[in-house]
Amino acid sequence: MTTINSIGRVLIIAGSDSSGGAGIQADIKTCAAFGAYSMTAITAVTAQNTVGVHEVEMMPAALVKAQIEACLSDIGADVIKIGMLGNMDIINVVAEAITDIDAFVVLDPVMVATSGDRLLDADSIEAMKTKLVPLCDLITPNVPEAEILTGLKIDDTDGMSVAGAKLLKMGAYAALMKGGHLSGKVLVDILVSEDGTSHMTGPRLHSRHTHGTGCTLASAVAAAMALGAPLEEAVLSARDFVFEGIRTAPKLGKGHGPLNHGLVLGGEEPTEPSNTNNPFAALKDLK
Repeated sequence: MTTINSIGRVLIIAGSDSSGGAGIQADIKTCAAFGAYSMTAITAVTAQNTVGVHEVEMMPAALVKAQIEACLSDIGADVIKIGMLGNMDIINVVAEAITDIDAFVVLDPVMVATSGDRLLDADSIEAMKTKLVPLCDLITPNVPEAEILTGLKIDDTDGMSVAGAKLLKMGAYAALMKGGHLSGKVLVDILVSEDGTSHMTGPRLHSRHTHGTGCTLASAVAAAMALGAPLEEAVLSARDFVFEGIRTAPKLGKGHGPLNHGLVLGGEEPTEPSNTNNPFAALKDLK
């Protein structure tokens, strides 16, 4: 298994999900499953469940900034994971707060709801493109988000690769292009970085229990990175974690149910994987 640090510090900047399946709650549970220490700067409080979002209250930008500064000035962070930001004021203060910070930055560019509705207005999207993307070590867009950020139409994996390369030109070090919105029996994600392009494939699970998959994937990468894993190994670990989280989902709620975030904390511990540096590869063997 990959040799990891004794503790990894992850600062999560994102919104809260009252139902526990996505947002800050999913992020914390994911970091805990990997053994990383998580801190939070909450950008929004939502009243939501597996059926939908009912209320949203954005936090004042100054309070978001204060949360970030309180964590960084005392405990510090190895990785900063950014999720839902909500408006341009919060985007601006987050960009200001993390500029010149010696930490790996993972941006999950939450801007499109499951319904297809945009969660950021045009000015906020522009601020994300010009102020946050250049500060990112890794950005993890799904297809609709990548299309908004790059202005490109994505119909296949070639389109994902082209969009990923454009995100690098916009300033990101690496882009994990998620292929879940494309059709096909095989799910393909593409990691595009200055070191090259890597296609990561796996079977597509047909399940309604997919609430918080984007949050979970980005936080799993963040946790693995904080614990010392190289980028590609961290992504592979995160993909395995999300796959098993969906496969073993607790089947809660009437809509898009949450994942099983207790893969390591509860139940059988994964066995030592053979011939791999991926610390979560053995999860696929759990029954």
